[in-house]
Order: sequence, then C-alpha cells, then structure tokens
Amino acid sequence: MFKKVLIANRGEIALRIHRACKDMGIKTVAVHSTADNQAMHVRLADESVCIGPPMSKESYLNIKAILSAAEITGCDAIHPGVGFLSENATFASMVEEHGFTFIGPTPDHIQMMGDKITAKEAVLALGIPVVPGSAGALESNEQAALLAQKMGFPVLIKAAAGGGGKGMRVSYSLEDLQEALTEARNEARASFGSDEVFLEKYLVHPRHIEIQVIADSHGNVVHLGERDCSIQRRHQKVWEEAPSPAISSKQRTELGKIVTKAIKKLGYRGVGTLEFLYENGEFYFIEMNTRLQVEHPISEYITGVDLVREQIRVAAGLPLSFTQEDIKFQGHAIECRINAENAETFMPSPGKVLEYHAPSGPFVRIESGLYAGYQVSPYYDSLVSKLIVYGDTREECIRRLNRVIGEYVIHGIDTTLPLHKKLTENADIQKGDYDIHWLEDVFFKDADKK
Repeated sequence: MFKKVLIANRGEIALRIHRACKDMGIKTVAVHSTADNQAMHVRLADESVCIGPPMSKESYLNIKAILSAAEITGCDAIHPGVGFLSENATFASMVEEHGFTFIGPTPDHIQMMGDKITAKEAVLALGIPVVPGSAGALESNEQAALLAQKMGFPVLIKAAAGGGGKGMRVSYSLEDLQEALTEARNEARASFGSDEVFLEKYLVHPRHIEIQVIADSHGNVVHLGERDCSIQRRHQKVWEEAPSPAISSKQRTELGKIVTKAIKKLGYRGVGTLEFLYENGEFYFIEMNTRLQVEHPISEYITGVDLVREQIRVAAGLPLSFTQEDIKFQGHAIECRINAENAETFMPSPGKVLEYHAPSGPFVRIESGLYAGYQVSPYYDSLVSKLIVYGDTREECIRRLNRVIGEYVIHGIDTTLPLHKKLTENADIQKGDYDIHWLEDVFFKDADKK
C-alpha cells in the first residue's frame, strides 16, 4: 500500500481524498495556489506545497509544479480528484513516467473516453447502445444539414473534446442549424482548443442516468447501480439521487450486466461512470467519465462501499474487496450541489463566510471546505458544499433533506440553498416526475409566473 499520496486538487474533493487516505494510514500532501493558503485541505494535510498563483493554469493545471511537489515530498502516488487534470491522459502518462502511481485508469483509456466520438465508437463495439448521430466529427455544414434532415429535428451539436455543456447547441430547424454550428465550434475552440463537433439526435424528454463501475487489474468488475442526474441547469448537475425513481430493479440489473461485461472486455482499471440518456424505456450512451464523480457519495450510501478507498486499493494493485453478489442496494440517497451563487440570478458570489453551521443528525453527510472566516475565491468552480442525505425510502429522504437544509447556515455569501429548499417542496420532485429539461422549462418558468 502507498505510504504518501499527493492530492492534485482542491476544495471538498481534496478533503474527501485526504480523509480516505488517513483512514487507511496513508500520509497526504496538499498542493495549493496562493489563493488557497488557508483552505481546509491545506490545513489538514500532513504536508502542503504552494504550486503557483491563483489562476488554475498556473497552479492546479501546472503539471511540472505538481510533479515537483510530489518529488520533493517523497510521494509514491498522485490522486487527481475531479476536474482539473483528472481526465488528462498526458498528465497520467507523466505521473507514471516520473515513477509515481496514478490513482486512476490507464492513459490509453483516459484518451479513448476523453473524446466523445472515439468513446461512442468504442462502446458501440462493446455492445452498448448509443444516441443516433454522426459517425464522427462533422466535416462540413453541408454534411450536418444532410444528417440532420435524415435524423429529423431537433438535433444536438456537441464538442468532440468537451464536457460540462460547453460547445453544445440545440438546432430545431434547418434555418438555425448553421448559426448553431458556428456557435458550438467557437465555444468548443475557446474551451478545449479544438473546434471538432458532432451531431446527435436530440431527445425531447430524457432522463440522465449514469452507472457507477469499479474494476481492478485482476479482471474483476462491479457496478454500484445507477444515479439519476436529470435535475440540471445549463447542462450542469444540480441535484442527484440514487436509485433513480424512473428505473426498475430489472432495468438496473440488465443495464449493469451490459456495462460490466463491456468494461471487463475493455480491460479497464479504476472507477468510472458511464452516462446515458433514458427515454421511452431505452438507454443511450453519451459519455464515460474516467474518474471519481462529484456525486459518488450517493452510491456509497445505498451500497455501503467506500469508493475512494477502493479506488486507492485498486491503484495499488489489490483486488476489489467485494463482488457483485456482495452489493445490496438499500434505501435512497440525494445529493444537493451547493454553489456560491445567487439562488435566483445564479450570479457568482465570492466573498468571506461570516457565519457557518453545518447541519447534523442520522444519515446526514456534508462535504465542504467552508468555515467561518473562509474566503471563497472567484478563481474556481462555485461549488462550495455537497449536502448528502439518506433515508430508508425516497419520501423519508426528501423529508430529511428539507429539514437539514433549514438547519444549514452559510452567511456572508449567497448560496443556492434556497433553490434546493424549494425543490424538496415541489410536487414534481416529490413524485419523481422530471427530465433533464424540467428545471429550466418547468420549474423556473413556473417560478417566473408567480
């Protein structure tokens, strides 16, 4: 087992990894920018190294500085966390080349799944259904027009190298297709350095369903069921729950078998999440994330598995400590992403946290680096806390979540806590009746009318 792990990330996920390491008797090294000098992950780690100024490209994306920090502190492994360099195949290769273990998949698998086109080609060959669309990157606007007419509008234009809703546009007719293509390409180029885009059939009322898997280097693959991530704003997840209120246990078993068979055939190692759109009883693969997911805690709650611990064990060459037969899905879990944003305008709200009190009680989990006096930086993602609750039933879980949100105190900055409070009290949410467009097309529009 590793003796010392460098955590190449920040915020709540750096804390999550630190805690897993300490529980396993592993020392930790935090890296940080000058803006994060007083961050909680820096304060709790066994050692810390400043790797640059506030801008991400000069600190958390600075591969040379991160590798140097691992070298001078005598680390034997590097955990990339989520975001930043977690799905960067070049970084994973350089980590291994410098004699450290990368706590994640192989660089080849990261590269394969990092491009949405090659990912779709790979999983299609492995027997996983995909959304109908172009066979590869679009070569011209004329080709896009012909494909769109053949598939039927609306169609979705997506960046081949992207994620998080960047480089993505919906076209409802031939008349607006050219403008949508231009906008998607421009945004893709600015965000990812590549303007390659491809076309998919736009599903009107799909759910966003993802399957969590973990595989070791001994040929063992296990899935931990599905998460429903359909509550989204601008393609960014807001609320996640497991299991999905729209999926039956039979569908879960069938999809799980398809996915685990494919992942085993691929020879994949580590944690991964396969994301699907689900509509009219059919699942369509859209992408695979070759890293830990922000929403992994809800899968941990319903299965009893510590995913980060298992991720570290697998990277160390150990076999999984459980089999598929050991996994029993019990209860219901929901995660709310609490952002430092105004709950109505969604304007970022960096600043000093004047007062902080985390809620508590049975089956309540808070993952956050906030504390009274902490300065929320304007330089990074606005996620400042993950609120996760568990209940024996979905109804109990939502009721507990409503209570817990009412106890959560974060003063000095705006947060999206009021939005989540309203969601727990919404009739559609309580019935589980929503899709990926519901938040923007129904909830916000209804709120505007009041």
